Amino acid sequence: MRGVGLACYFCITVLRATSLFTYLLITAASFGQILPNFGGQRAGLSALSFLKNDMSPQSFGMAGASVANSGNLFSAEVNPAALAQLDNGGLALSNMVIGAGINQSVLAGSKVLDDGSVLGFTVNSLNSGVMEVRTEFEPNGTGQQFYANNTALGLSYARRLSRQFSLGIGIKYVYEGIATYTNHTVTSDIGFLYTTDFKDLTFAVAVKNFGGNSSMSGDDLEVGYNRTAVSLEKYTAPTVFRLGLSFIPYATDSKELMVSAELNHPSDNAENIRLGGQLNMNELLFLRLGYKLSVKGQNYPTAGLGVKTRIGVHPLYIDYGINPTNQMGVQHIFGINIPFNTDQR
Repeated sequence: MRGVGLACYFCITVLRATSLFTYLLITAASFGQILPNFGGQRAGLSALSFLKNDMSPQSFGMAGASVANSGNLFSAEVNPAALAQLDNGGLALSNMVIGAGINQSVLAGSKVLDDGSVLGFTVNSLNSGVMEVRTEFEPNGTGQQFYANNTALGLSYARRLSRQFSLGIGIKYVYEGIATYTNHTVTSDIGFLYTTDFKDLTFAVAVKNFGGNSSMSGDDLEVGYNRTAVSLEKYTAPTVFRLGLSFIPYATDSKELMVSAELNHPSDNAENIRLGGQLNMNELLFLRLGYKLSVKGQNYPTAGLGVKTRIGVHPLYIDYGINPTNQMGVQHIFGINIPFNTDQR
């Protein structure tokens, strides 16, 4: 009888997971009708592209296949619903070297509230470094310098609605500045996470960077020799619909293999698929590998490495990821995160 009961429980779990995944596929198809797939023809239709950059070192090493991964301190940048899986708050920091002197950094933190829900915050900033002001009459530079800066301040809230289902929402204030031109807008995120009892099979959906149109503004739109007023158009934020799953096909006392897959539907480019895996060895060493399908200029696999140590009584995770590209060289990301050990053990 006990074996029959276990078999029934397993069948019910699989049926629930299959029903949920079917619902998610229908949702994805519906979303595709709202935003028709014109492939690469959509490239460049949105502004604020820095919001799409993957700033989680774990996700970066897995080619971005992370919407259904377990929660960590960078989850607000991936899927806010995963924040609900955190037992303790903490702080995290990452920096990505994009190339041509451009760097992007994220500071993230979270706090577990008394009712078990989790509040997270992020500061996401991209800086171009110093650039020379050049004109048609002085192509070698006028002696003046300027910067390009993009910053997003985010606040997220996540809560478990049941033992298996989590919901997360987030809002971001976004600032863009290039020389004397500025732009301000607000975007929002929403994510869902459903975890089964079968090999930690997890399904997830997230919509990132949903917002209205915005445009640059400045005081010197009528300047220089033989120039007329310049009109700057309005553009949308780079909304991304993410649908994915993850599970653990192999686990022992000392090793655990997690694999994940994700479908991305961006509003400003073609749909693409991400595949990734992570090998966890004794909760001390993490090896990651990933690959992107249908992403132009991304024909090489990504990789990552993570190690766990301690700083006082608190765990310290140090992560590194690498992404070789066709035209922009090799991109690197380095990150640390410190979950606070409230038990002091």
